[in-house]
Amino acid sequence: MVGNLEILLRQVVDVAILLFEFMGVIVIIVSGIKGIINYVKHNPAIRLHLAEGMALGLEFKLGSEILRTVVVRELSEVALVAAIIVLRAALTFLIHWEIKVEKEGDK
Repeated sequence: MVGNLEILLRQVVDVAILLFEFMGVIVIIVSGIKGIINYVKHNPAIRLHLAEGMALGLEFKLGSEILRTVVVRELSEVALVAAIIVLRAALTFLIHWEIKVEKEGDK
């Protein structure tokens, strides 16, 4: 019984990880395309919109890494997932800081 629940949990988490990863990639791609369009149109808010899209995409990717910790079995895997989480969190923090600076500069 417990083995079946573990298999079910792993399958649900694996699907959720794929969904979050996919959404993160889609958001980043769409943001990049919008960034190119705004660049061609010489939109002054290009950096802000691109940074917001990247931050949202990274949030999805970070969510997938957090879910990945649920199914990790070995200490080496935990260390790798933790390192990825720290890097993605740092990137997200830097992008949010850049968004804040950009918004303050627009005022």
